[in-house]
Amino acid sequence: MQIGNFLEVVIFVSAFLTILLILLQQRGASLGAGFGSSGELYTTRRGLEKSMFVTTIVTSVVFVGSIVGLLLIPA
Repeated sequence: MQIGNFLEVVIFVSAFLTILLILLQQRGASLGAGFGSSGELYTTRRGLEKSMFVTTIVTSVVFVGSIVGLLLIPA
């Protein structure tokens, strides 16, 4: 398998995982926020929420890095 094909697969998988992880996060998604009410208490992330946050950052960095890598490979 060539490196270009491998990077294309990595781009696809990391994009899918990043979208999925972003959609699964709950922060600021209450109904009151849509009408201007801001009655939320911001706390620190713990447990699964923190793991999802860190995993989202990692998959985003992998996505951008693989795109840059694919651009730097001579055609």
